Amino acid sequence: MDGTLTVLLLLALMQIKHLFADFFMQTPWMLTDRERYIHMGRAVHAGIHCVFSILIFWAFGTSAVWIAILVLFEWVTHFHIDFWKASTGVKKGHTPADAAFWRAMGTDQALHHLTNIGMALVWYLYAN
Repeated sequence: MDGTLTVLLLLALMQIKHLFADFFMQTPWMLTDRERYIHMGRAVHAGIHCVFSILIFWAFGTSAVWIAILVLFEWVTHFHIDFWKASTGVKKGHTPADAAFWRAMGTDQALHHLTNIGMALVWYLYAN
């Protein structure tokens, strides 16, 4: 398969992974008290993203070392992006009725998608 098509397929799978892990697979336990830095629900949530990423990168023939590097980066990044959004929202009292809530949600999602794009770029340049 052409390199461009391969990267587009990788990004499409990462988008689907993100949709399911971020919007369909979060439980109340993962969403409650997320403004605390040490939060097992958020850690597990970020881990679910990583499990799907492991499967995706494995399907693309990525070595175990590169998979570990990519998903460690993803876990740390996802954990901290979600902490920022939750702690800021609680501190400022944002609710879905506030425009600031939606700006934070949009920023959160953009940062997650940019993380996936960065992972795909690193994969393309070094790991495939």
